[in-house]
Amino acid sequence: MTVYRCQDTLESIFTAIYRAYEEKRDHEDTLLCLTDDPILFSEDVTAEADEERARKVMNTLKRRFGNKDCASLCMALASGDTDKAQAVYRTVVKGLQVGSRPGRLFDNLADRDIHRAFALARGVSREVGHQKEFLRFQELDNGVLFSGIGPKADVLAFLMPHFADRLPEENFVIYDEKRNLFGIHPAGRDWYLLRGEEAQETLRLRYSQEELRYQELFRLFHDTISIRERKNDKLQKGMLPLRFREYMVEFWKP
Repeated sequence: MTVYRCQDTLESIFTAIYRAYEEKRDHEDTLLCLTDDPILFSEDVTAEADEERARKVMNTLKRRFGNKDCASLCMALASGDTDKAQAVYRTVVKGLQVGSRPGRLFDNLADRDIHRAFALARGVSREVGHQKEFLRFQELDNGVLFSGIGPKADVLAFLMPHFADRLPEENFVIYDEKRNLFGIHPAGRDWYLLRGEEAQETLRLRYSQEELRYQELFRLFHDTISIRERKNDKLQKGMLPLRFREYMVEFWKP
């Protein structure tokens, strides 16, 4: 068995897929692995990220499977599950073998690998939807809009186009504190991602005075419209999980 040891990045996993084809590996006897767990009687190959190879894989996926299914594969690779690389690799192999048409890659959900990739992509898509709904921006004293998030999956690359389309003339930053990753959008320009260095220690937010007033007003509004006699904590937690509340101003203690 050949085991490609990948980094937990789309570029590294796509590079491993490219190399598996380039080196004419037996796909039935090839494993893409994100862990260092030893596998007996296997040949370990380190899959360092190669932007050119990853780009070629991305272009092939778009051409053969269409933009929608390619985006779903990318979403599957944004999940936090360690089996995602193998599930996506096997789905790509099977899609190329049967000549799946654009938009039809995930038709055969009876297949274990295809079903797994589909489930991973669906979970990440759900997380992206939740972040779009619950994300809150605050205005800093320099006029930049800032929001902190702590998603289960690595969804920042999927969130930035959504907010860049809706706030094209705003300077805004979305910070994924779990991955120490910043999404930065300069007004009127393209967004980009930046990995922070020791951001937990150096990040100091100073809100504008107007922002502080609006935070107070929003918390007051939130408390005023609630009907204490009809409070249902169980239902509320189902509709709005606790993990989102630390990033939502209406739940902050003044």
